[in-house]
Amino acid sequence: MIIFFSKRPYTVLLSVVALIVLCLTSCLGMSAINDTDTNESKSGLEVHFIDVGQADAALVFCDGDTMLIDGGNSDDSRLIYTYLKKHDVTNLDYIVATHAHEDHVGGLSGALDFATAEVALCPVTEYESKAFSNFVKGLKQQGLEITIPEAGDSFTLGSAKVNVLACNAAEDPNNSSIVLKLIYGDTSFLFTADAEYESEMAMLDAGYDLSSTVLKVGHHGSYTSTSYRFLNEVDPQYAVISCGKDNDYGYPHDEVISRLENADITYYRTDLIGDIICTSDGKNVCFNVSTGNTNTEADIENPRDMVLNTGSKRYHEIGCESIPEIRESNKKDYFGTTAEIESMGYYPCGSCH
Repeated sequence: MIIFFSKRPYTVLLSVVALIVLCLTSCLGMSAINDTDTNESKSGLEVHFIDVGQADAALVFCDGDTMLIDGGNSDDSRLIYTYLKKHDVTNLDYIVATHAHEDHVGGLSGALDFATAEVALCPVTEYESKAFSNFVKGLKQQGLEITIPEAGDSFTLGSAKVNVLACNAAEDPNNSSIVLKLIYGDTSFLFTADAEYESEMAMLDAGYDLSSTVLKVGHHGSYTSTSYRFLNEVDPQYAVISCGKDNDYGYPHDEVISRLENADITYYRTDLIGDIICTSDGKNVCFNVSTGNTNTEADIENPRDMVLNTGSKRYHEIGCESIPEIRESNKKDYFGTTAEIESMGYYPCGSCH
């Protein structure tokens, strides 16, 4: 079912006015020039997995439309505010609180302090916490109420289609998480929030097409998510894990890393490389990673052949004198960049680096 969630009346009015102005300027042979990097000027698809420590936040741009999926902890409100300001995001077509836990909803109040929102999605309208109350307060100040979507709903973001695959009335907020699959051309992204085994099995039983180019790994890499059967159905080329450095939970768990590596899935971790930006032209996706506000070598480095030691977690350049000493069972050929390798938990060999 395609759902067109109601947006603000003045948004429709502004769109009509903009259309009239566009027609007039076209007739007069005039063109408007805008040299600022606003969300209205962005074309194509960009997904920003924002480094919010032990939490989740993703900002999606598509053909001028924007969607914010979660906003980190309450202490991340200023970070989210600043991130939106940096990218001149003054309007959010969709703001999504995937579930009511603070590490997802906490920083959304900061987003609402900077940007107006058109539609707010969340699996619940009430939850006893200060973080959730601040989120609802921010919505009310903008005259918005929470919309609870249903599994099977879909909506558009620019030229992308977004399918709601889960929004459960579970006792555990994690398993009530809104799960979204965004489809852009031949590429797709699966945002699983903190959905665990129970929710994963429900999506499998429902028969949804889970296959995706990029998987946002569930529950920060906890072993309670990303089950073998679920991962097999998603069959991603890439995965992103949002978690905090040296967090108290031990995320990502070794079991999940093992599942990803056994499936030869390239994965990136915010705790190791900071903000992660993925772009799509509708055919292919490309990852650019950054640490803080500076670009890293991954932005300009060409991928190359390397050899991994899965036992020692070291990577070696071709021709390294240490390669013959690696056990065959631990030796793995890899083609990629050093940033990709290091995001997977590998370290450079001392002999060839």
